Amino acid sequence: MPGDSPIMRAYRPEDRAPVVRLLTGSDPWRKLGYGDEDWARLFRTDGIVEGREGYVLEADGAVAGVALLRPKFLMGDYLELLAIAPTARSKGYGALLLAQIEAVTFARAKNLFACVSDFNNGARRFYAGQGYCEIGPLPNLLIPGSAELLLRKTSGPMRKI
Repeated sequence: MPGDSPIMRAYRPEDRAPVVRLLTGSDPWRKLGYGDEDWARLFRTDGIVEGREGYVLEADGAVAGVALLRPKFLMGDYLELLAIAPTARSKGYGALLLAQIEAVTFARAKNLFACVSDFNNGARRFYAGQGYCEIGPLPNLLIPGSAELLLRKTSGPMRKI
């Protein structure tokens, strides 16, 4: 029913086609050289690649966003991918999906990490607005002449002394 509240749920194999459509031809993935082979490797017909958790944001009965989370990364989790469909942008869905990913992570760990391309100013502003701090650049990680910026949001130190 149109206007239903968006929900986050686990990625299912039948989400593959709409997720790949969402990502294909969209920046920053296009500029970073991601293509059909990359999406086929990450989003297999039987599910997502082992070692990752996949989540979908569904709105009005359609896939409006996707997130891939890698648990157990630097005393926390790593948000490997977060994307919102072009038709679903500017509706607060990115913040909603990220908040739900944070809830999953902070229920089991103290840190959530992500990377953003140095040229992706919109994503940098988005993450800063959600309380993420830039830890530092990873030059030439994905493409020559560009850096991925490691980001972190934390709920506190691992140990209390």
